Amino acid sequence: MTTFVITVPGTFLSGITGSACSALERELASQHTDVSENEGLDLLTLNEDGTFSVRLEVDAPDRYEAELDATRLVVAALQDAGIPPADVPLGPPAVTGIDSGL
Repeated sequence: MTTFVITVPGTFLSGITGSACSALERELASQHTDVSENEGLDLLTLNEDGTFSVRLEVDAPDRYEAELDATRLVVAALQDAGIPPADVPLGPPAVTGIDSGL
């Protein structure tokens, strides 16, 4: 398995409250560990125009599975934080870091 840092972009169509943003960060916190923290990456970057980027670490056998897993994690975190995923379109995930342990 390889650890991938995946960036998932999206847009909050109706904005997001501070409490909803905090709830989302709490839901995603377990996916922000050594690789991304050591690189100084923020878990959630929220822009003034409602766009955002989530950076997650995912263990997967390949890039494709890592991107799918990251997208599923973001959708689940949105739901668990009380944010309807239908109000938050996501863009294509991208690999922004790899730690293969070599």
